[in-house]
Amino acid sequence: MSWDGGCLFISRRAVAIVPGHSHYATQIAFGSEFGLRFRPTDAEPWTSYDGAVIASRQPHSMDSMHVPYCAVIFVEPETREGRALHELFGDSGISALAADALAEVGPALFSAWQQQRSADAVIAAARGVVRELTGGIEPVVATDERILRAISHVRSHLGSELTLESVADVACLSPSRFRHLFVEETGMALRPYILWRRFLHVWELLARGVSLSAAAHAAGFADAAHLTRTSRRMFGFPPSALQFSGPLRRQAAPAEPRRVTTSRSE
Repeated sequence: MSWDGGCLFISRRAVAIVPGHSHYATQIAFGSEFGLRFRPTDAEPWTSYDGAVIASRQPHSMDSMHVPYCAVIFVEPETREGRALHELFGDSGISALAADALAEVGPALFSAWQQQRSADAVIAAARGVVRELTGGIEPVVATDERILRAISHVRSHLGSELTLESVADVACLSPSRFRHLFVEETGMALRPYILWRRFLHVWELLARGVSLSAAAHAAGFADAAHLTRTSRRMFGFPPSALQFSGPLRRQAAPAEPRRVTTSRSE
């Protein structure tokens, strides 16, 4: 599941450890029960968590073999939500999340994914997790007609070269004025926004069964190798590692929260 400036991956119990890596996106991760483990380097011991926030560029390994389900949310650091996570949890390290921080929003997310099978409900639940952890920060919603026109242009031309000058021209603004207004209206600079939209398009195409090479070209990457390198830098894994369980319905339904009791961290 994905949205502007964020995306969600949910997996069943892993069969192997995710080896050491780092990525640009800020990561929120938690299991359906206590036992998700992280470590900064191979030389350090594992620590078990109810959940964790991992700062942008922080090296880490992940072990989700001890939890039935694991949710990983990636947040673009330049968004309002990303900046709030940075302020609350710092710019380095693996920060533990207390069980009560996830007591309602965590189960609500897994419930939306397992029971409702609605993409809109799952996305709403994932964004609810981010909102809870950032103290109620709401995403920026663009309303300026010029920026909406530029956004529409970006989404319909992802396979083409998109420069600040060309997109600003669509909005009938100078590049400098457009740059300022775009950040003000969307909460993101144009370049990371375009990159997020390209990844959203790639995942959508891969879920439909499109080949990695075709998806890369359709989303504006030079080739599959370029897409893979960028994916590793952004998220820590290649697109080929993704497994899609099938499309979810687009009909939204509110998630039913339920409270669970978890153990304390080791």
